[in-house]
Amino acid sequence: MIRATGLTVRRGAKVLLDQTDFVVHPGERVGFVGKNGAGKSTLFALIQHEMDADAGRLDFPLGWRIASVRQEIADSHDAAREFVIDGDTHLRHLQAQRTLIDDTAHTSPDHAEAQGSRIAELEAELIEADAWTSVSRAEQLLAGLGFTPEQWSEPVDSFSGGWRMRLALARALMAPSELLLLDEPTNHLDLDAMLWLEKWLAAYQGTVLLISHDTEFLDAVAQTILHFDQGKLVRYKGGYEDFVTQRAERLRQTKVAYERQTRESARLQGFIDRFKAKASKAKQAQSRVKALARMDLMAPIRAESGIDIRIPSPKSMPDPLLVLDDMHAGYTTEHGKQVSILRNVKLMVRGGDRIGILGVNGAGKSTLVKTLAGELEVQGGTRLASRGLEVGYFAQHQLDMLDLASSPLQHLSRIAPGTREQELRNYLGGFGFGGDRVTDTVEPMSGGEKARLALSLIVWQKPNLLLLDEPSNHLDVETREALTTALAEFGGSMLLVSHDRHLLRTTVDSFWIVANGGVQEFDGDLEDYRDWLAQHQARARKQEAAARTAGRAADKMTAAEQAAAQAAAIEAAKTAASTPEQKLNKRESAELRQQAAQLRKPIEQQINKLEKELEQVQAKLKSLDTLIADSDLYSEARKDECVRVLAEHGEFTKRAASLESAWLELQTQLEAFA
Repeated sequence: MIRATGLTVRRGAKVLLDQTDFVVHPGERVGFVGKNGAGKSTLFALIQHEMDADAGRLDFPLGWRIASVRQEIADSHDAAREFVIDGDTHLRHLQAQRTLIDDTAHTSPDHAEAQGSRIAELEAELIEADAWTSVSRAEQLLAGLGFTPEQWSEPVDSFSGGWRMRLALARALMAPSELLLLDEPTNHLDLDAMLWLEKWLAAYQGTVLLISHDTEFLDAVAQTILHFDQGKLVRYKGGYEDFVTQRAERLRQTKVAYERQTRESARLQGFIDRFKAKASKAKQAQSRVKALARMDLMAPIRAESGIDIRIPSPKSMPDPLLVLDDMHAGYTTEHGKQVSILRNVKLMVRGGDRIGILGVNGAGKSTLVKTLAGELEVQGGTRLASRGLEVGYFAQHQLDMLDLASSPLQHLSRIAPGTREQELRNYLGGFGFGGDRVTDTVEPMSGGEKARLALSLIVWQKPNLLLLDEPSNHLDVETREALTTALAEFGGSMLLVSHDRHLLRTTVDSFWIVANGGVQEFDGDLEDYRDWLAQHQARARKQEAAARTAGRAADKMTAAEQAAAQAAAIEAAKTAASTPEQKLNKRESAELRQQAAQLRKPIEQQINKLEKELEQVQAKLKSLDTLIADSDLYSEARKDECVRVLAEHGEFTKRAASLESAWLELQTQLEAFA
């Protein structure tokens, strides 16, 4: 196990850890949570012997192999697949020794014969190191992280920075290890790659230490949370949602936190009630109601963070804002050639729309947003903007446009020259730039701080359409929650590209999906998208296999046979198209209605059963709430009872959420048989 005893770590004058103790058990998956600069990455450096502790001890088994993701990759002409296999350094060492013996055999046969026993040993060690499966294992990692087979043999230095970070992650996962350190592994992943990584980590046999600001990823992977809290590491049992529940209850016990939480909860509850009154029965709307309800639980944590982002309401709201009619979008190469990514897009952005944009990496999500923002010219068709349209566009490249030598206050003063300084200071304070931070230069700021500043400058303009491309990248958990709250309450229209599922659930009402060169409305929520993604990938694999089989068969067919096969395929398609469901006669329709009634019955029974169980769980939660509200529970004498009550509260809260989700799913199924 990993054990820290009296661990003290300083960075300059700042104390990151002060005489703290913690334990990580073998095979445990632990998530580290804390503000930017709390010491999460420093602790990882300590574990990897890149620095020493100022006091105390950090012990773990000497035989453990540690794998981690390199943050910088030097230029390399090696193929991506070989670069990933290089992560298994022990295997590469054995292969090098075996190659050396083979090379020696050509120049000195007598010496090679004397090496017979060593060859046998090496062959046994290579088998033990799974040498013969190394290529397929590397390809599985590359495929899971979004690389196509054509990219496996491309040189590393041909990939962009984000894709190189994916290669670094694949290389770390390739390395045999007992301890895996992951520092923000999802920063450069899209949703399908994140879902794959969640499954991979669930099957990993070693110990995982994880730093992530993506709360849903953290909740899916972590079994324990260690929270950096005033120089200590406080252990919470369960995933991120359990951590939020338990920590929120602790904070509620202090008078200041309770008063702040009461004010914040009242404001949020009014917003949630207004949204519920307008929400339809669509699955995504119901999903958002649940996500918004979680905001109330986060209120004391947000109050403690000191970040309270507010996005000003737009001055006007035309309807519609944008109309896309047969729009073609793409980019122009340096040689002037137009490359079309999206074609025949027919969609409309209405006043008050809140749309999440889904799609696999490379499908064209960013191209769509850039075209809507006017950064890319329309290649065909039309993009009609209403009079009064005010666009606020946020993307990661805008961080590079900040003046590194200027302060946040100077940045805002340039776009609001006639505004009082105190008003500017108050506004920037909500984005976490309070006190002296408002006059500090931008250059030494973290990526998260720069993102906050860029966003503050954009929303100051009071846009009625926000176009946001991965706005939560580099933000810590508290800032993400503050941004989520602000976007949920924003009164204008919004299009959002994000791999942060909690942000999507809480802030959008509907989805567009970018796929196969087009953009369509998507009737469903994120769970439906996950199912769609699995089916899409299965179809793609099936089509690839069919194409390979057809290609091999076509090589053996004459031209006449190929023509006959094509004619038969066309005739089969016509036959399939000429037998639609409309040909069902009345008797068949009646039978279908009867079958639907039979199918409804077990679903209704399941709904009744769920409702009864949910009543019992809610009753139990109510009794636990009474115990938690008792200040005596937190006395030293009732320490064990306090731990048990908080743990039970977390378990029952999770169970209630699971039951509600199942109830909504069954209701959707029931409506399908109406």
